[in-house]
Amino acid sequence: MYVAVKGGEKAIAAAHELQDKKRRGSLSQPALTVEQIAEQLAGATDRVMTEGGIYDKELAALAIKQAGGDLVEAIFLLRAYRTTLPRLAVTEPANTELMKIERRISATYKDLPGGQVLGPTYDYTHRLLDFALLAEGNTPKTMVERDDIQEMEPCPRVMDILENLELAVKEEDNGNTPDDITMEPPTFPANRSARLQQLARSDEGFLLALGYSTQRGYGRNHPFASEIRTGKVTLEVVAEELGFAIEIGDVEITECQMINGFTGSKKQKAKFTRGYGVTFGFSERKAMSMALVDRALQCSEYGEVPEGPAQDEEFVLSHGDNVEAAGFVSHLKLPHYVDFQAELELIRKLQKEFDARESSEGDAQ
Repeated sequence: MYVAVKGGEKAIAAAHELQDKKRRGSLSQPALTVEQIAEQLAGATDRVMTEGGIYDKELAALAIKQAGGDLVEAIFLLRAYRTTLPRLAVTEPANTELMKIERRISATYKDLPGGQVLGPTYDYTHRLLDFALLAEGNTPKTMVERDDIQEMEPCPRVMDILENLELAVKEEDNGNTPDDITMEPPTFPANRSARLQQLARSDEGFLLALGYSTQRGYGRNHPFASEIRTGKVTLEVVAEELGFAIEIGDVEITECQMINGFTGSKKQKAKFTRGYGVTFGFSERKAMSMALVDRALQCSEYGEVPEGPAQDEEFVLSHGDNVEAAGFVSHLKLPHYVDFQAELELIRKLQKEFDARESSEGDAQ
């Protein structure tokens, strides 16, 4: 037994060395630095920050490097590190109306206060491979100089405008302390704060598929992108010794508010409803998917009959976390020798009984 364990340890250590070698790649090429990953693979870094639950580009980039580009593994690493950190304070709610906007678009109004701001996006480019990027030391060309970019004034949110016109259901803070799913797992039925937290940490692909399903008819959903905005918001905390809020820094976020099917009755005015999504960094697809699923999960609150998987709260919230999902699937790689032998014996017993029955029935004929 001791020899087997010792041999196993050597094999595992060798496997780690092979993984390190695979992650490093050819020694003829310079190794990627954490700073390069954070700056040049911003999409991956932002996703790992969002689903890992930590706003720290350096740590997210480190996790990506350590995981060799496997984003789910990187999210796992960052989430695990998060559990070791002390909670020093809780910030005040961030006011996204005061966001320092880098990108802001609306599919509902062409001309809106503050205007459309395209910002950095792939939306208007041809999806063709750019072989110029294969050139060594290639520097992207741009006609936009940083000196030409002016900081925008705060822009009112489109949904606030619709609320003031009494065309959308008004959502207000009820003053209750939001749930914290990192301390207490969500129970069912979950309130909106717990749902939004779980959706923010959920796998982007999972939410994208569910959001798409609602558009194809598996859920009462006819969405319009009210507004999608990316930029920096200021975080504040209330210092106990001061008694008032102080700014502690800015974080980049993407926020999406999606206008969805309206509600109303003979006794109540018809109004639009909304779905909400928010992520760290620049993650429009995740924020939009989150907004679609958020609205789908509000079906019972608006008296709608669930018609699709995206409207099943327990299904959505219990299966969206890629760390849990990956762990449960990956555990199948662990030894299950005893369980399999038991199944094997059962199969052999059933086959013997079948053969005996077939034999006796043949003799009777």
